[in-house]
Amino acid sequence: MLGLKSDTDKEWVKIAEDNLQQLLTDHAFAEQKAAASAVSIIINYSEETKMVQAMSDIAIEEMEHFKMVHDIMVSKGMALGMDQKSDYAKHLIKYFPKTKDRTESLINRLLVSAIIEARSCERFSVLSKNMNDKELAKFFGDLLASEAGHYKLFLGFARKYQDREIVDQKWDDLLNYEAEYMKQQGKLPLVHG
Repeated sequence: MLGLKSDTDKEWVKIAEDNLQQLLTDHAFAEQKAAASAVSIIINYSEETKMVQAMSDIAIEEMEHFKMVHDIMVSKGMALGMDQKSDYAKHLIKYFPKTKDRTESLINRLLVSAIIEARSCERFSVLSKNMNDKELAKFFGDLLASEAGHYKLFLGFARKYQDREIVDQKWDDLLNYEAEYMKQQGKLPLVHG
C-alpha cells in the first residue's frame, strides 16, 4: 500500500527500545515539524481552498499527536528535551532541484511530505508489532491509519496539480532515492533514522 522500496529491519526496534527517551523526543518533534509544514503550505498556497482545509486538519492532528507523545513521556518520568537533528527530511528535500515555479515547488513539497508520512507509517508498524512495551506498541499501532491517511492525501494533492503520469514518475524516482538512503539507516533511535 505505501509503495516504499525498502523495509525497516525489526532489529531497529531494540535500538529504539534501548533509547526510548531519544525515540520519543524525536517523534514529538517530528509531529511538530509535520504540523509546521502543513501550516507553511497553508501560508504559501492560501488560494487553494480545499488544500488549506486539508492542511488545517493535518496541522491540528499532528499537534494532537505531539501532545499524546509528550503525555506518554511525562507519564514515564521523561522530559521532552532538545530537538535532535535528523538528516532524513533534508536529504529528501535535496532530491528536487530548486525551482521558482510555484506549482512545481508545491508538487515537490507534497511528494516529500507523502514519503515522510509513508516512512513514519512503516516505522510505526514495525514498532507496534515488535515492541516489548505493549502500551507503546498499541500507541504506535493506533497512529498507523492517520499516517497512511496523510500519505494518501499528500500524494493525491500532488496528482491534482500536475499530470498523473508525470507525478507518478517523480514519485517512483523519489521512492528509489529514499530507499537508497534508508540502506544506511536503522542505527539510530530516530523515527526516520
